[in-house]
Formats: sequence, C-alpha cells, structure tokens
Amino acid sequence: MRMLCASTLIGEFFVIGFAGLVAMKSDDLANATVWTVCGIGMLLSVLLCGMLARPGGVQLGWALQVALVASGFVIPVMFVLGVAFGALWWASVHYGRRIDEVKARWAAQAAADAA
Repeated sequence: MRMLCASTLIGEFFVIGFAGLVAMKSDDLANATVWTVCGIGMLLSVLLCGMLARPGGVQLGWALQVALVASGFVIPVMFVLGVAFGALWWASVHYGRRIDEVKARWAAQAAADAA
C-alpha cells in the first residue's frame, strides 16, 4: 500500500507546484502567499510519503486530498484535479491493502510449505 500511496503523493507534489505557477498569474493573490501555501502543501505531500506506515498517515493523506479539492476555490481546475487525485488516493489505499493481504497469504503459504 505504501508504494501506491507514495506514488500518488509524489504526483500531487508536482500538481501543487504547477498549481502555484497558475495561481501566480492571479492579480488577487500575492506571490509570497501563493508560494507559502504551495510550499506547505508540497512539503506535506513529501513528508506524508514517509508517514504512511505510521498511525494516522493515511488519514492525513485524506486531509491533503480534501485540501487539494478545496484549492479549487482559488484555481477552478483544481476541483477536477483534486477529485481525480482523491480517486487515485482511494484506489491506492483500497487496492494497496488488498495487495498487502495477498502478499501476506503467499508468504505464510511459502513458510508453511518450507516447514
């Protein structure tokens, strides 16, 4: 699960950075504000890659997904990208857990066959 979720988070890292570039063109937002918010989001996405195995790591990932969708109020295309990455996050968690279960069963069966 960690590998799939980390891949999604790294993709979000780049999307947040590109969203910052788009937000810089807005006359309503100061560049310092844009890059502070985007920098925090990018840092969180990278830090979450290492926190996925810890308790609450997946829940923090969900919080980042909500923030990504909410950023659509500033950059409207982020509604679409946020929902897309939310779906990727769900798939990463759901199918990643299934893969981990199958791997554990195979390892148990291999250990039983070896004994």
